[in-house]
Amino acid sequence: MSFEREIPRRASFGGRTSICLREPLVFRKMSMRSRPPRSVLLTPGTPTVIDGRSLLRRSNPRMIPANLSFPETTEKKASWELKKPNAAVYAIQGRRPHMEDRFNIVSRLEHTGTSIYGVFDGHGGDFAADFAEKTLFKSIMIRLLKASLEEQTENLTSMLTQEMLNVDYQLLNIARSNMDISGSTALVALVKDGKLTVANIGDSRGVLCDKDGRSIPLSYDHKPHSVKEKKRIKEAGGFVSFNGVWRLAGVLATSRALGDYPLKDKNILIAEPDILSFDCREIQPQFIILATDGLWDVFGNQEAVDYIKERLHEPHFGAKSLVLQAYYRGSLDNISVMVVKFGTNSDLL
Repeated sequence: MSFEREIPRRASFGGRTSICLREPLVFRKMSMRSRPPRSVLLTPGTPTVIDGRSLLRRSNPRMIPANLSFPETTEKKASWELKKPNAAVYAIQGRRPHMEDRFNIVSRLEHTGTSIYGVFDGHGGDFAADFAEKTLFKSIMIRLLKASLEEQTENLTSMLTQEMLNVDYQLLNIARSNMDISGSTALVALVKDGKLTVANIGDSRGVLCDKDGRSIPLSYDHKPHSVKEKKRIKEAGGFVSFNGVWRLAGVLATSRALGDYPLKDKNILIAEPDILSFDCREIQPQFIILATDGLWDVFGNQEAVDYIKERLHEPHFGAKSLVLQAYYRGSLDNISVMVVKFGTNSDLL
């Protein structure tokens, strides 16, 4: 049994009502085979998930079709920032499920006249990066303060090497007892008396912008496929294979790191830093960039320098803009960028 009648329906185009259309509206007697889609009963105050999305709590029960679709929503990405008078950091979790990057800034440490900057890129968990950032900064400050109070001159290259290896030793002892397999890169820059000293373990990277706007590398990535690293790994009995990128033992995309005790036990991964020193009075840097590889996966050295040069007037000296641009370009990693501004009148020179 059925009957039909026509009812008017207004059609809207571009927000304007244009014409009235007529279409048949059909009422039919419902059989068991033609019943509507199954519905889900929502009880008051109970969040219910349909198609993987949470519905808002309702004050009254509602019948919601089980096949109801919801529009895609953009998740808010977790972000962190730190601002000092001459330095700023901006970091985002990005497309990774967890944030494993860490960073720190110490401006003009009392009694020492030394500024310390560092970024750490964790992998396999955030324990190693968190431990390294806290412990390494603390140990460096203690060494510098002790030398200052004793009126001694500290060899920064030797001090950074010793302290990084000592932090790695402590980290490995804790990791073995906790069965924590995480690891971390470490990129640390010290500025003292017009000298810039940069220590690097892993594939985070530092770049300097000189007075003419040219990029100068402050570090070189420790990649398993580089000639020097590949030779060392093979001599230690390890191997390098390609799995999306070149990896140490088919697992790790960097050939040096803090932590990673299973690979350290086999001696194919080391924590020996490479250290470079620069005379800031001679180079007259405008700024330096310290960043995790989430940036360098999509930006070249000169490209990043040019990008920051145009944005030094921003609140984060361009660090935030650079991070977001790296994300928009498709970086898949956590992204942390630190910009340290020197300038002609900077007390860092």
